[in-house]
Amino acid sequence: MQKTVNILNRKARFQYEILDKYTAGIVLTGTEIKSIRSGKASIAESFCEFNERGELFVVNMTVEEYAFGNYYNHKPKATRKLLLNKRELKKLEKEVKNSGLTIIPLRLFINDKGLAKLDIALARGKKLYDKRETIKDRDNKRNLDRIKKIYK
Repeated sequence: MQKTVNILNRKARFQYEILDKYTAGIVLTGTEIKSIRSGKASIAESFCEFNERGELFVVNMTVEEYAFGNYYNHKPKATRKLLLNKRELKKLEKEVKNSGLTIIPLRLFINDKGLAKLDIALARGKKLYDKRETIKDRDNKRNLDRIKKIYK
């Protein structure tokens, strides 16, 4: 088993412009937390949405079934409730409804107490020309680093 669990959503920063970040707890069952602690989870295609009662859920997060979890096992693609303060939830819900922003997970990790936490972000989708600009900046930085390395 791994000592630290740090599962990232690598495409998030490329496809979205990050406006605000939050750290949320997740409501999990026993086999789900065991799978996450062994690093068998993915948040690549996931997103967050509110239900009619104002609760925030992460949708499309994949947590593989636990190998030793016989008939108590969980569903891999189930929606999971996120835990935030009431003030944070109201602010996020207002932003999503009024501005057309979205909430995306950035990182799934285990904190010092052994609890699973999810870093989520309020984000705006990038347009195609923004993505091209990001690629151009990344290539320029890579070329500069190469040149610096040659002349050291």
